[in-house]
Amino acid sequence: MRRTGMGMVSALAMAALVTGAAALSSANAKSRVAVGATETISSHNPHGDSISMGYGIWCQVYGCLGYFDFEAGAYKGMLAERWETDKQNPNVWTFYLRKGLKRHNDGKELTSADVVHSFWRMKNDKQSRQTQNVKHVAKTEAIDKYTVRVTTKKPTAPLLEFLFDRVMITGKDLYDKHGARTADREHPWGWGPYKLKQIAIGQRIVLEKDAGNPWAKPSMPDELMFRVMREPEQRVTALINQEIQIAQFIPPHLAVRIDQAKNADLVPTSSVELMFLAMSPKFKPWDNPVLRKAVCHAINRDGIIKAILKDQAQRLDAPIGPGQYGYNAEAAAQMKVEYDVAKAKAMIEKAGLKGTKVALSTPVGRYVNDKQVTESMIPMLKAIGLDATLKTPEWPTLWANVQKGKVPFYYMGRGGVVDPSPAFAQYFETGGSPRIGFSSKKVDSLLQKERATFDPEERKKVINQAFAEIVKEQPACFMWRHKLLYGISKSVAYKPTPTGRIWGSDIVVK
Repeated sequence: MRRTGMGMVSALAMAALVTGAAALSSANAKSRVAVGATETISSHNPHGDSISMGYGIWCQVYGCLGYFDFEAGAYKGMLAERWETDKQNPNVWTFYLRKGLKRHNDGKELTSADVVHSFWRMKNDKQSRQTQNVKHVAKTEAIDKYTVRVTTKKPTAPLLEFLFDRVMITGKDLYDKHGARTADREHPWGWGPYKLKQIAIGQRIVLEKDAGNPWAKPSMPDELMFRVMREPEQRVTALINQEIQIAQFIPPHLAVRIDQAKNADLVPTSSVELMFLAMSPKFKPWDNPVLRKAVCHAINRDGIIKAILKDQAQRLDAPIGPGQYGYNAEAAAQMKVEYDVAKAKAMIEKAGLKGTKVALSTPVGRYVNDKQVTESMIPMLKAIGLDATLKTPEWPTLWANVQKGKVPFYYMGRGGVVDPSPAFAQYFETGGSPRIGFSSKKVDSLLQKERATFDPEERKKVINQAFAEIVKEQPACFMWRHKLLYGISKSVAYKPTPTGRIWGSDIVVK
């Protein structure tokens, strides 16, 4: 009996030990959220991409000066605690950094020298895809350890939209010691709430929470993974199988699968991404404005929205839509381009363009039903007398060539458009990015004028004047803004943002 008693005591002790270990393991278990994403960063260089998801990832790792808060409808500081413009000189902006911010791994404090260096690198790094965001900056100076003065070349009212969540703050000391390549790959240390754990280009990006960071909350996932899944069926299946917890951009025809799933919810959000057809005047025959205008009349936007996008999109008549800065419904109505096959066909015939060969390039799986949308456009273009074909290159190839200005005619979106000034300077101002290569002295003058106008109501009027001139020249046909659908696992709480960026701080692990 004694042996039996001793055996029972040992068994109870062992059970208690196992239970305690399990509890301890549970307490120490790291939460992990995986996102099924449609795009990927293509470089370890935080300034080497110009994509919405990339901005969100790098801002969470390195930290950025600030961001636009859609809940508050205002810009908020991150690494910058506050900012102000000089009342006597509107070219001068002063940013006051938060004190005591410690960098991952080595604890180095953020200083103004790091901010000045980051502006310099964005402008001078040969791999930078961010030069358009600092092109209005003439000089950046460290006034003291925590104060940075930014002087613009001309008064620039929308400067925050150019800088916030686009200027990533990287360490000057690491760059000076190791050089760009080694610093980015081996020392990707920043002041954001997440550390960079792994990059597998084209496959996944893995972030790990820095628990000591002031923006790191216990409710946030300890590990945040972005898995590249361009096929929508793959994202939906992975969500239902609990391989991922957030699935981006669910096409309407797959929404029912998530609606019927017991472990996931379908969550809609509005979008500030502008979808358009770009027609580069650098290439023939797109240097002919008659062709560009005819194409815009040939596309049945309403029909595509209803039949292919299942009403999960909002038509654009002006280049922007409701809720975006400067939108004016009356002005938008005046810019509306009607679907008119007869008119477009007559324009083509009168200009001697009948039978002209055009090749439309489209992403596949990057945007909601992108291939189906562009496939439907081909017979529309043929109906007005064009010899139209569709090209479907791999997304990394297409995107790289678009950024280099090598694609004459393509379907794409421009994300993150809250204040439209940076986007339209990037695409439609002389000397902007080569993506379209459009140039107009009148458009240039209006875009420069709106940036120099600090009175909000006057600035909005000038913005719409610039829009009207762009629509008149039509280097792009503005299509729609998607009403985005996300699949969200019931194991997390998450409200998607209109920009498509995914912030770990917005995710609550249940």
